[in-house]
Amino acid sequence: MMRLGLLASPLLLALWLFCVIDVILTRDDEPRHLPKVGWLLLVLFFPLVGSIAWLVVGRPRKPKQSPYGPATAFPEYDRPGRAAAVDPNADAEFLRQVRERAEEQRRRYREQQAERAAAEASADPAVPEEPSVEQPDEDASPT
Repeated sequence: MMRLGLLASPLLLALWLFCVIDVILTRDDEPRHLPKVGWLLLVLFFPLVGSIAWLVVGRPRKPKQSPYGPATAFPEYDRPGRAAAVDPNADAEFLRQVRERAEEQRRRYREQQAERAAAEASADPAVPEEPSVEQPDEDASPT
């Protein structure tokens, strides 16, 4: 019987600590059937009964939502720290800068291609023509 007590004590303590922390971390408007303070007192003064009652009856059923809004079909966009445009004017300015930078890069690329073509043309001033191959006359028949 003593072994059962030694085994149950740490489990009851872990259950009690979990429930106390869970009640404390729950928002004031989420607990069911009693106010948050009532659940906290119940779990503190009646550890076994209060903990079981909290888990079965008092704990909020709905999953906690992200502070970034409802879940979407693309959860990678819901991660914290993701940059999102808040000000439409700032977003339009950013897009304008991106377009300008892309046009500048395209212009520089075209200039480099023109310079390379000019350098290749000046390096090979005269390209020799391919020797022409004489076509045999159709009238002549091989004998």
